[in-house]
Amino acid sequence: MPVALFILDMQFLWVYADDLIGKGLSPLVIAELMMYASARLVNLALPLGILVASIMALGSLAEKNELTALKSAGMSLTRILRPLIATMLIVSMGAFWFSNAAWPVANLKFRALLFSVTKKRPALNLQEGVFYNGIEGFAIRVDEKDEDGTLHDLLIHDHREGTTGVSRVMRSESGRMDQVGERLVLTMINGVSYEEDLEQSARRKERLHPHIVTEFGSQTFEIDLASLDFSKVDEGLFKRAHEMMTIHQLTAAMDSLESLRANRYRDVALYGERQNTLLRDTLTTAGAVVATGSILDRLSPTQRRMTFDGARSLCRNTRQGIANAIDDAETKSKLKDRHAIEWHRKFFLATSCILLFFIGAPLGAIIRKGGLGMPTVLAILIFLGYYILSIVGEQMIRAGKLSPPVGMWMSTAILLPAAIYLTRRAVRDAHVFAWSIPSFRRSRKAQDN
Repeated sequence: MPVALFILDMQFLWVYADDLIGKGLSPLVIAELMMYASARLVNLALPLGILVASIMALGSLAEKNELTALKSAGMSLTRILRPLIATMLIVSMGAFWFSNAAWPVANLKFRALLFSVTKKRPALNLQEGVFYNGIEGFAIRVDEKDEDGTLHDLLIHDHREGTTGVSRVMRSESGRMDQVGERLVLTMINGVSYEEDLEQSARRKERLHPHIVTEFGSQTFEIDLASLDFSKVDEGLFKRAHEMMTIHQLTAAMDSLESLRANRYRDVALYGERQNTLLRDTLTTAGAVVATGSILDRLSPTQRRMTFDGARSLCRNTRQGIANAIDDAETKSKLKDRHAIEWHRKFFLATSCILLFFIGAPLGAIIRKGGLGMPTVLAILIFLGYYILSIVGEQMIRAGKLSPPVGMWMSTAILLPAAIYLTRRAVRDAHVFAWSIPSFRRSRKAQDN
């Protein structure tokens, strides 16, 4: 498991490298982020580690004939695996506790910290010949930078838009930057400042769009560096997400969503009953035609057009209101399915540990190979198939093609017969493809004859 977790952590660093590098983050912040990321990756690392370990352990015992010696002493494979099965039950219970208690907390901490890290601006690090845009409202470029902090050919674009909306461009022969607390003190020497005049008092057609040119020998101003500070976001913003809930919270949330969905459909039905009255179809009778004609004849063309327009508008509003209510009910249903996915995921990790053990242990006893060669390859292939089936089932739930119980347990239902088959073959000390050996021998005898 540690090896699998390390590989998954390296993948996480590869994905979020751009959000972590160059921002001046403390090593403790990065270590904390990696700890929460590792906790989130346990659902992948633990089943994979169990599968690899079970194949390697039983394969090594079988390869060194230790499994054969135990069977010769009168011990069946079921009895040999009994301590491992008890250990796996304990691991599965721990995995269930982790999914229900530690997983939501790790998700909450990870989401909040990752949001804070990605929103933090890069640290102030000027490079020669490159514009630095890390400070909000400024673009700064220097041609050369000395070791003592002196800057040569300093160019600053001030894009801050306050009450006046004025923008400035400043360029100086040299300058210096000093950080005092949360403020950057910038001193420019022998430079020119170009500032636009918006002419707010003049009319649009009369504006001449002038600009003000100012030469200075020395100019000093301050820039607020609050945007460069690292501050953690409030974790309460993420607590209502379904990934941060326990089983009891998910159950309560699903009940509430189901109640809201049912209420929306009931409101649609009551609205339809109030807005529409079913009448007996008598439009084909002569009396109805005469009565209708007499009513329409009493209206002027303008009133008749207004009547038809009002009826059409009322029908459109009614249809749109019903459509909006149905869309809202369907949204509640999809949100309930997402909560159901997380509810089933709490049990999925514990079940996957037991299932992959009963695939890996018999397979290792059958192939009789230990080490990091064939067992690792087989474990990765089996786990990839299991993981792909799980992802496909989850995506089909999100698309509304499958119900949450069917989609979440589809991969388990597909691999369960394989686990039962391999376990039975290992208990009987038979090869997986023993049926093909006699036919192969018969074909060789036929060729020899």
